[in-house]
Amino acid sequence: MGRILLHEETLDPNFLPPKLVHRSEELQRLTRRSTESLSRGVPFHVQINGGIGSGKTVLARRLAADLERHGRIGQAAVKSVYINAWRRASDRTVALDLLRAVGVHLPDRGYSLSEMLDVFEQGARRQPRHYLVILDEAGALVRQETKIVYLLSRAAEVGLGSISLILIAPDDLLPYLDPASRSSFGPTHRLALTPYTREQLQDILDARAELALRPGSYEPSILGQVARIAAPNGDARFALEVLGSAAHAAEGAGRDAIAAEDVRAAKGSIYPTVSESLLEGLSTQGLTVLLALARSLRRKGATISSQKLRETHAGLLEEFEEKPVSRTTFWRTLKELDRAGLVALEIGASGTSAEISMDEMPASYLATLIEERLGHGPAARR
Repeated sequence: MGRILLHEETLDPNFLPPKLVHRSEELQRLTRRSTESLSRGVPFHVQINGGIGSGKTVLARRLAADLERHGRIGQAAVKSVYINAWRRASDRTVALDLLRAVGVHLPDRGYSLSEMLDVFEQGARRQPRHYLVILDEAGALVRQETKIVYLLSRAAEVGLGSISLILIAPDDLLPYLDPASRSSFGPTHRLALTPYTREQLQDILDARAELALRPGSYEPSILGQVARIAAPNGDARFALEVLGSAAHAAEGAGRDAIAAEDVRAAKGSIYPTVSESLLEGLSTQGLTVLLALARSLRRKGATISSQKLRETHAGLLEEFEEKPVSRTTFWRTLKELDRAGLVALEIGASGTSAEISMDEMPASYLATLIEERLGHGPAARR
């Protein structure tokens, strides 16, 4: 058996890919504007907003890396400083990270913010550069009536040297900033990232899978399944986590390729949404349709056509010595399961056919739960 995960680190949220898939336009825009400003000796401040997994952090870090690699822009070279403000959620702890960027290490206690910034100023003078400071998860900081955002956005005025500031947060931070700081992040200094679409998520997964996984260890349909799971929130971070966990599941089972069941197992372990209590609320009809689906998906594949599922359901009812149901009843039950979040329907153009998927837990486990609830499990057969 060959390994599947060859370079697992490339699926990590902290990995900086060589190319930003579906964020290249935003990167070009930020690069152009920041380069133009720095060439004139003017700092460029920007606020980047967007939901979890929308590419905010990787976009800012790619910009910083590209500007650093560019060398001198205007009168100085660029040095980036990345600070996660969720972990460093006070002005003093942020200042300590800034000091480390200029080669100064002070103890956590014993110095005021003003004293630490004086030391930073001295260090910055010894190493004259333009500092690009990235404050990630900045909401945790600005909600505390921070002074550091004002001081960094007005660095030249307060004697801290040449500094550009990038604030990263899910939501707009302007309502929480003081008026002076707010003026540095006007309409042209804000970038809102929309969630990734399902197609964009699949493109991102394609690019990362090429870096992380052994060739031949996955089919395009597997990446499509993961993209479908992450699409409701447009969360690339979640998609990469599911893909990595599915690869681990396949390796742990001794297989040399990722299967649809591995993806379902990964999704269920990371973000479970199906519970036995949810199954309790289903009718017998709903349980039998879901069981037919689970049995079909357990054998192979990430989806099944509605026609094939209806045939499988009819065979299941015959096995249970039950009467078949009409097409109308079957479709009504499918739509009820869709509304409950247990299945996903992709209706065809005619409106009478669909591809049906269930990504919430391993199909084999779901089948066992339903069989026991219907009295057709191993215990009932003994």
